[in-house]
Amino acid sequence: MINVTKLLTGLDGEGDHLRYSLPAGARPIGTTAEKGPVVVWNATRACNLSCRHCYADACPSKEEGELSTTEAMDFIDDLAAFRVPVLLFSGGEPLMRRDLPELIAYASSKGLRPVLSTNGTLITSGKAKLLKEAGVKYAGISLDGLEGKHDRFRGRGGSFGRALSGIRNCQNAGLKVGLRFTISSNTYDDLDGILELIEEENITRACFYHLVYSGRGSALRKEDVTREQSRQAVEKIIAKTLELHRKGKAVELLTVDNHADGVYLYQWMKERDPERAATLLELLRRNGGNRSGLAIGCVDWQGRVYPDQFMRDVEIGNIRERKFSDLWSKASHPVLAGLRDRAPLLKGRCKSCGWLDICNGNFRARASSVRGDYWDADPACYLSDREIRMV
Repeated sequence: MINVTKLLTGLDGEGDHLRYSLPAGARPIGTTAEKGPVVVWNATRACNLSCRHCYADACPSKEEGELSTTEAMDFIDDLAAFRVPVLLFSGGEPLMRRDLPELIAYASSKGLRPVLSTNGTLITSGKAKLLKEAGVKYAGISLDGLEGKHDRFRGRGGSFGRALSGIRNCQNAGLKVGLRFTISSNTYDDLDGILELIEEENITRACFYHLVYSGRGSALRKEDVTREQSRQAVEKIIAKTLELHRKGKAVELLTVDNHADGVYLYQWMKERDPERAATLLELLRRNGGNRSGLAIGCVDWQGRVYPDQFMRDVEIGNIRERKFSDLWSKASHPVLAGLRDRAPLLKGRCKSCGWLDICNGNFRARASSVRGDYWDADPACYLSDREIRMV
């Protein structure tokens, strides 16, 4: 996750203390026995939509063997003891779990920071107030385009209107809310409109996700944007970031799931303001690039543990058999161990890239999906051969 607003303007934002507080080269949060990673919990596989890019391959009703309330609370107890900083409740659609407010309140009482990833369609005004009271600190709601494109991409007519209502209901309840947009060839043409919508609706945070080929998203890899469109998308986000800053609006814009963006931002700034570029580079080095298996981990509805939410074929254990903290600390799975020292394993352009200290090889799930090898080059890197050597 790259906070474009922070890097370009210096405005501090949500989670920046986790991204940029460590000195460059220090071991990231999540790789010590004393402190765990940010954890994404797919609390249920059930979902009321049928999104084309869903990495969890969600379905209309919950799957057999879903963690019970008691098991979930035991899991939360372990995360709290492991000093996990953030627990992200995701799905499927997490609001399909009836005990979600209870579990959020329990996590909050244990000192965790509960955040929510949701399609937003189930957030009525009453539900927004309930989530706020339960202790949700932030809700990310997906809008993958304007009305027509969003509804087609999400597989349900009317979902755009209900998601936008969910955003407004959170705002009215005083619950911090942000927008989430996945960049693909299906949604790219609406990026400008979404950037305008952010300002019109007074949305204070927006995350722009590059497509990761996992779950149903694997079938979309041939529908990803071109390298030139990736660059243009980042240019549009840069332009809107600076426009909002000039207007004095404290809005965070972030890009997610492609650390080539960090290199692009640095090279863009170096041409315009070398002094600011040096500061930007230091922040990127503190961030350290992709943190799959390092500072972020994932647990699904049946307790299976993965290095991140996209590497669904790398199951490193199950919390019903061993605690998450033990599985994460021991890192006995070879892929998890490899992620923590991946530079010697990387191949192709990633191996020869001069920006490994701020990219860390980008997304291994995409390399595996396209090339059948976790350590091959990430096919979504849009930097030229010349740019990856401009260190």
